Amino acid sequence: MAFFKKSYFAYISILSFVAVLLLAWISPGRHGLIDLYKMQKEKEEYLAIIRDLKEKNRLLAAEIRRLREDKEYLESVARKELGLIKDNEIIYRFKEDWEGNKKRK
Repeated sequence: MAFFKKSYFAYISILSFVAVLLLAWISPGRHGLIDLYKMQKEKEEYLAIIRDLKEKNRLLAAEIRRLREDKEYLESVARKELGLIKDNEIIYRFKEDWEGNKKRK
């Protein structure tokens, strides 16, 4: 009977030691499992931001290329954004546009 009490004590001691190690590993410390999970989520967020930025860069590069190569597109952008007109061209502005009620596109 004394042998079983000693072995129970040994099992409890070993299990307690393993439990303490697991608790230390799971803890919210610098190298814990919770910190690892947070870092993985943060990495996923940064990768999503990088994907978005790459797509924006691709679109901007395409627009730059189009502005350099396509004269008609350059003219349309200059007309729309800078309000430029050609010689002998008249721009009509309607009352709705001036008041900002209804803008026509």
